[in-house]
Amino acid sequence: MPEKAALYCRLSNDYYDSESIQNQKELLMQYAQQKNWEIVGIYCDENISGLENNRPAFQQMLEEAKQGKFSIILCKTQSRFTRNMTTAEKYFNDLFPMWGIRFVTVVDQIDTKDKKNKKTRQINALVNEWYCEELSENIKRVFYQKQKQGQFLGNYAPYGYQKSMEDKHKLVIDKTVAPVVRFIFEQYALEQKSYAAIAALLTSQKIPTPSQYKQTQQKDRNRKGIKNMGIWSASTIRHILHNAVYIGDMVQNKENKISYKSKKVVQVPPEKWVIVKNTHEAIISYDIFVRCNTLMSKKN
Repeated sequence: MPEKAALYCRLSNDYYDSESIQNQKELLMQYAQQKNWEIVGIYCDENISGLENNRPAFQQMLEEAKQGKFSIILCKTQSRFTRNMTTAEKYFNDLFPMWGIRFVTVVDQIDTKDKKNKKTRQINALVNEWYCEELSENIKRVFYQKQKQGQFLGNYAPYGYQKSMEDKHKLVIDKTVAPVVRFIFEQYALEQKSYAAIAALLTSQKIPTPSQYKQTQQKDRNRKGIKNMGIWSASTIRHILHNAVYIGDMVQNKENKISYKSKKVVQVPPEKWVIVKNTHEAIISYDIFVRCNTLMSKKN
């Protein structure tokens, strides 16, 4: 009776990885057939880092491995399974032996059934983690240089702006909501209204909050759950009034991940922010911005 095997494929979201999921599938299917293994499942995760353990197909495969639906997990390389050294140790040395799972790779010839290649697995795990750390540092350096050039690197443009259709790293004024930004600054600088008062005024006028407006700009504009208006907060008003993006300056590197292995971010001290002057058209004048910030500093 042939052994039952699960095939696992993963395509990373880093820009060094260009191989397709289909190529991995074909390689693994051919290898399994040569070994006369019965393929009982093919699990694929796309655009997910090997450091991330919360991959949908990965988690489904592990759950079914625990249930005993197959006895072999086959991958192209150990790095396709994980680039996290702790994860590799956890499954290869602890859980897989407990579940009766044999882990096999085609390219780097890992086989947990062979006790002799335990050191190879450990070295691979270390190298894979080094790769992620080095890649993370390289990407950080590239991003930092782009920030110093005044290129916008955020996923979403700040409220009041859009990414240029010609250059996604350049901001252009969003004429739909730019008047709201001007209104906020004028109400604070000229009318000397408080954050809370401005927020209440915008809410009473049924103007969508920045987060709601961003949702309406997504591709699926008709999806349920998007409200036409919401409640503006004083903190949102304060954030807008402090943001030098509205006088045409690019301010980035305000937060960083604590580690290449974590999604948690920490705030960067203002002296380490990357500020580039006059990178895009201003929404409000420099004089009003200074007046607002002078008033805010007096009230603090």
